[in-house]
Amino acid sequence: MSDAESELKGKATTSDSAAENTATESAGPILTSDSDPAAETSSAPRVRRLIGIEIVIVMAISLGRSAVYSVISLIEKLTRPIPLNQQTTSMNNSATPDRPWLDLAYQVYYFILPLAEAALALYLLHLAWGQARRLIGFDLTHFWRDLGKGLAICAVVGSVGIGWYLFAVWQGINTQVTAANLTDVWWRIPILLGSAAAAGISEEVIMLGYLLTRLRDLKWNPWVALVFSALIRGTYHLYQGWGGAIGNLVMGLVFGYLYMRWKRVLPLVIAHFFMDAFAFVGYALLAPLVDWL
Repeated sequence: MSDAESELKGKATTSDSAAENTATESAGPILTSDSDPAAETSSAPRVRRLIGIEIVIVMAISLGRSAVYSVISLIEKLTRPIPLNQQTTSMNNSATPDRPWLDLAYQVYYFILPLAEAALALYLLHLAWGQARRLIGFDLTHFWRDLGKGLAICAVVGSVGIGWYLFAVWQGINTQVTAANLTDVWWRIPILLGSAAAAGISEEVIMLGYLLTRLRDLKWNPWVALVFSALIRGTYHLYQGWGGAIGNLVMGLVFGYLYMRWKRVLPLVIAHFFMDAFAFVGYALLAPLVDWL
């Protein structure tokens, strides 16, 4: 074999080895079954600690932060000299009602932030596992099936939710929620739909797709992780009152169970979107016509 042939063969071997190493590095989580046992044993606690820190950071800048705010908000409401069901919780409020275009900028800003939080969660999952959207079922591979499931969930959970809300207000454990308080401008309905989409994507991607996956990486019992996720979901709805928290806790348990069974988050995103869309747009259209909203 000539020197040139030997050099070419050496380069090819090096290239193949580099490609194999690259594929191995990007194939999955940091620790795999092919890892050296001694290295895996020594590094596993560190990896778990880093995952725990990651979860705390993601929750601190997203829905965990909302949970803390909701607890403070409920304390403020409970310490007023007014019964809870005689207080009002306003959602989707105009920021500058006298300047519609500036108000529009505020509203777009309000629902871009939750989408950014969901994008961060997806990115971190992608770093850990690769193909994050497919991992949690947030893709269009089974769109029509997911749409049908989402609409069915919306019909059942949404109707029960409305009944529970009215009962909770009647029992004095919830505030009266005004779901849409934007001025009557041309972009009101699109913004309300955008807010519904942002809520559905951020809550289900973070609380189900991200959190349950990372708690599984920490070797949590799946049912304990499910309850933990649902408790956080209920907590960040405390700003509405006890009724909103209880209702969303139950919703979190149902959604979490369905996610664990289907391994797809998209049907639950769709269901959440339609429930919020009906609540926001329905309130905006019906509130001027009826006196019980």
